[in-house]
Parts: sequence; C-alpha cells; structure tokens
Amino acid sequence: MRVVRSVLVLPALALALLAARAAAQGAYEIQVYGADVVERGRTMLELHSNFTFDGVRPVGLASSAHAFHETVEVTHGFGGWAEVGFYLFTSVQPGAGPVVVGSHIRPRVQVPASWHWPVGVSLSAEVGPERRGYLGDSWSLELRPIVDQRLGRWYWSVNPALERALAGGGAGGWELSPGATVTVDVTRAVTLGVEYYGGFGPLGSFDAPDAQWQQVFPVVALNLSPDWEINAGLGFGLTPATDRLAAKVILGRRF
Repeated sequence: MRVVRSVLVLPALALALLAARAAAQGAYEIQVYGADVVERGRTMLELHSNFTFDGVRPVGLASSAHAFHETVEVTHGFGGWAEVGFYLFTSVQPGAGPVVVGSHIRPRVQVPASWHWPVGVSLSAEVGPERRGYLGDSWSLELRPIVDQRLGRWYWSVNPALERALAGGGAGGWELSPGATVTVDVTRAVTLGVEYYGGFGPLGSFDAPDAQWQQVFPVVALNLSPDWEINAGLGFGLTPATDRLAAKVILGRRF
C-alpha cells in the first residue's frame, strides 16, 4: 500500500503545484519526457501530429484554431548516457499551405543507471530559431530537468522546464513551463495515463490565473514493439487562455 500511495500522491502533488503555461513549441511537440536517453548508436525518428479543434486567437500571432501542426524529431544516442535531438516544426493554417515554423537542436544527458539513484534524472537544453508570427520570438532557449520513476505497473514523470526568448518580441527573463504525467499499464500492450502541460508565466511575476496555460491530456500508448512508440491523446483546456480542445498523435520508430 505504501508503494501505491507514493505512486499516486507524489505525481498528484506535482500536477497540482506545476500548473503552467505551455512552452512556445508546446502546441507543436506535446510530450512529457522520460529520463532515459536513446540507446548508444541508435536513432529515433518521431512524428508529432497535433490538431486544435477549438483554439485561442492571440493578437499578432497565427491562430491555433483549426490549425494542424506537424513536427519531425530525429534523436541519436551517444555513449549510453547522452543523446542529441533535432526538431523541424511545421504548421498548416486553415485555407493555407504548410509553413516551416522553426527548428531546434536538443542535447540531453542522463544520470547513468550504474549510479543506482532511486529515480531517473536527466537534463536537456533546447535552442533554435523560429518564426515570430507563429511562436512570438525569433530565438528561444529551454532548459528541461526530467525526473521519473517506475513502480510496478505505474509510472510518473515531471518536467519542470524553464524557458526564455533569446531574440524577438518576447526576449526577456525566464518562464516556468512544466509538464507531468502519470500512467498505468493495463495490459502488456496498452498503457493509459494523463498528461499535464501549462505555464505560470515569468518567474517572480506570474500571469493571472485566467491568463495562465493549463491543459490536461488523457492519453493511451500502445506497446507493440520495443522499436515502436505510439501515443495518442485528447487535450482539454482549463483556462480561457488555453486551447479548449486539441488532439495529438506521436508515432516513433527506433533504428
């Protein structure tokens, strides 16, 4: 019982405390990271497909309403404790063709399993250029600590990400934009869970509650093969500033 309580209580506290506005690229790559990196010498190709059925219309930026976002992610593993990922973000607005929105590079290092820590820990840094008309800034940086743990059929992960614009209209201080997930393996092939994304706004001067981004995704993952990743979910916004209804699918393949 103590194990079950720790599985349920710790992630629940994290979800409650880490309410936040999503990362600028959050609508393009909707994913909570685990601490593990891609195995040495292997490459992971992922397609992140996201569609917003009912979205916000920010002033001066492309609307997320009825927008389709496709992100290509390629990640290669080094040494068993490090990886480097590359992203290409694209967007299709209603009545318009596809547009390349930006590209990021993301190195990540992991605490080796040989250290026998009770939780998995890794740190990623993501940086790159982007179109101001879509993401609001011309360059951005993200630092993402990752802590996770598996306890039997249960799993949790917390990503308390820090972001800042390096150039463009929003260039300034750091913002807190974490994500978190809790999942349970209901069968060997099917995992159910809930993911949380959001953002408080600038550190030391958080946005008003109605202006914060808070979004919950019930998700399902299919564990059909160690080489494949299949994850899908339907997202619900919890504040007026959040996309009210969105869908996402992640399809990944290891080579």
